[in-house]
Amino acid sequence: MSDVLDVVVIGGGQAGLACAYFLRRAGLRFAILDGERSPGGAWLHAWDSLHLFSPAQWSSLPGWPMPAGGDGYPHRDEVIDYLGRYEKRYGLDVERPIEVEGVARSSEGFSIATSRGPRRARAVISATGTWRHPFRPSYPGQPVFQGRQLHSAHYRAPGEFAGQRVLVVGGGNSGAQIFAELSLVADVTWVTQTPPSFLPDEVDGRVLFERATARWRAAQEGRPLDLPAGGFGDVVMVPPVKQARERGVLNAVAPFVRFTEEGVIWRDGSHSKVDAVIWCTGFRPALSHLVQLGLVQEDGRVATNGTRSVHEPMLWLVGYGDWTGSASATLIGVMRTARTTAAEIVEALA
Repeated sequence: MSDVLDVVVIGGGQAGLACAYFLRRAGLRFAILDGERSPGGAWLHAWDSLHLFSPAQWSSLPGWPMPAGGDGYPHRDEVIDYLGRYEKRYGLDVERPIEVEGVARSSEGFSIATSRGPRRARAVISATGTWRHPFRPSYPGQPVFQGRQLHSAHYRAPGEFAGQRVLVVGGGNSGAQIFAELSLVADVTWVTQTPPSFLPDEVDGRVLFERATARWRAAQEGRPLDLPAGGFGDVVMVPPVKQARERGVLNAVAPFVRFTEEGVIWRDGSHSKVDAVIWCTGFRPALSHLVQLGLVQEDGRVATNGTRSVHEPMLWLVGYGDWTGSASATLIGVMRTARTTAAEIVEALA
């Protein structure tokens, strides 16, 4: 049993690091396995101009506040630097790059197949997030379209689309921010399923997290709560989006009905030629490593009570969104679920 760890954490991004912080404090033997080549998790793949919509002190992992940046809202590269320094600060020896190919039950708990050989653990935390599982809706005629299609997960900068006719599809924050910067260099149309919901200018990540915390406490106490409308899925008015509004271009249209070779057909029958479509249509949980356990449902999720699997009680899932804890897909929000997860694991292993 000497090579059987207490816990294997799958994923070395913000959720995995937050869990590891509390596992270390609890004195457990654990390993963190990460598929990336360097620290930063999904932030490594965000577009070049991305800024958080919360100040640094509201975008921190447990134990160590993110250092304040120059303009108050940290840039993607500042987040990546912070996560790398966080690993070193707490001596979190993340193994990378290492791909987890599957998790299976074993006599000791779990056998984890990886690109560097098998690992064994009594408990597993899945913290792989969603970046590796981007979602694209299906439209009639999509395969015949001759233009470029890419998901926001693979978008980097507006320059490569300069002068082109571009559709940005999706009404959330990524759609709004990518549309805003593309509108400076391209003939861009913003396509949303329903009219986008814009938060008041004074609302940023601080307010959203406070609302999420209030909802979490109310749920814990079993009481109703009446809060203003608006959450993490609504558009935060970060500076580039405000500037697009000031230029009078922050307008969205209803979806097209099908693709053609050269573009799209709209609901009124008109045709538009299109060079590129950027899908800002979200992600699904990246859980292919858990398929062998037979736990992944049709909706791509695993049934959980909090973060703990209902049907595999030594498996926890952290950081995938509200179904694993309110605001748990945010830097500061994952702290709450990571702490609870570590406490549950300590009790279960005892």
